[in-house]
Amino acid sequence: MLRMLATSVVVLALAYVALCALLFFSQRQMVYLPQYTRAAPAGTGYALERDGIVLRGWIVNPGQPSAIVYFGGNGEAVEANRDDFARWFPQRTVYLLAYRGYGASDGTPGADALLEDALAFFDDVQARHPGQPVSAIGRSLGSGVASHVVSQRPVDRLALVTPFDSLANVAQAHYRWLPVRWLLRERYPSANWLRGHDGPVLVLRAGRDEVIPPANTDALLRVLPQARVVAIEDAGHNDIQAFPAYGEALSRFMH
Repeated sequence: MLRMLATSVVVLALAYVALCALLFFSQRQMVYLPQYTRAAPAGTGYALERDGIVLRGWIVNPGQPSAIVYFGGNGEAVEANRDDFARWFPQRTVYLLAYRGYGASDGTPGADALLEDALAFFDDVQARHPGQPVSAIGRSLGSGVASHVVSQRPVDRLALVTPFDSLANVAQAHYRWLPVRWLLRERYPSANWLRGHDGPVLVLRAGRDEVIPPANTDALLRVLPQARVVAIEDAGHNDIQAFPAYGEALSRFMH
């Protein structure tokens, strides 16, 4: 009986270790979902080359003096925002970049590359609008990317949609029985990057967010005491943009 019990414990332990190993080695496939966003390069209007990788995107309201850079969510086809952004930000030129491996962009996504790409993207847009403010909007995964840019560049105004304190903490909340915080390399520690930031911040949160637990947004807000918070109570993580309050809040903030 004891031998059977010991064997069962060993089998369970090995299965647990195997599951942890699977999570560690396949985490990029779990974190990034570019397969839902692919687009033809011919349909884009913006390109940025980095180390032989061409990143592509779209430009809305070209020719305006100031600019907004948009960092989308995981699995989001960022070009779907073009019509809304044209209406909401008529006095801003908006740049929507597909992450590497997403949309019509070359390459393979990974945190280090995406964060460096984001800085190069901001620098390129700033060079196109010399002496003018450049603001940023980051949604979900993009809220982490935008937070990193704010920590490194002079972003004028920052809007965060369904944001989190860190992706590692979000993953741990969903998989409490796994040591996710120790295994995850794609961490996006937004709260650390934004600690001490004192510029204008808007946070849009979904009352029925099924992806980002409320506690993870609350933890981020603790380092952003100056943030203006708009909660859309009936919205979920993936449909918040469909509610009028979403566009109204972004438009007022970026005006």
